[in-house]
Amino acid sequence: MPATAAQILLNIFIAFLWMLFNDEDEFRLTTFCVGFIVGAGIVFLMHRFFGKKFYLHRIYSVVKLVLIFIFELFQSSFLVMRHILSPKIVNPGIFRYETGLKGDWEVTTLALLLTLTPGSVVMEVSPEGNVFYVHAMDIEKYHDYLLRSLKKFEKAIMEVSR
Repeated sequence: MPATAAQILLNIFIAFLWMLFNDEDEFRLTTFCVGFIVGAGIVFLMHRFFGKKFYLHRIYSVVKLVLIFIFELFQSSFLVMRHILSPKIVNPGIFRYETGLKGDWEVTTLALLLTLTPGSVVMEVSPEGNVFYVHAMDIEKYHDYLLRSLKKFEKAIMEVSR
């Protein structure tokens, strides 16, 4: 049994034990939730014996990735709106980005997050999956901004998947 599944089962078992020790006549969700929180604390203190990270760390990492995406989405949307409201000559372009991500899930997630961010589109991914060809709305102005966004996304995806 994987260590993450063992941590989850142990946490649920502790929550049920908590309910039994409270000696209530009926099932109460609040008692189970308190037991689950107590169990999460116990499992956190014992997680090094499982040889893996604490299982709630992955949930924290997913929430962090979503928040980074929302922040980048608003920031890039603001930049695109600024371009629309004060039209100037833009210099669109394509640049090459090498990623350290491995596996289909990681590469696809990075490509989708960047494509969903206004002002940039992943045009192609190399067959090996380690090189992206990205189209930027204004390559001269926003190349550094896109590289920073890519690095933030890449780091957050690695925290979730590894």
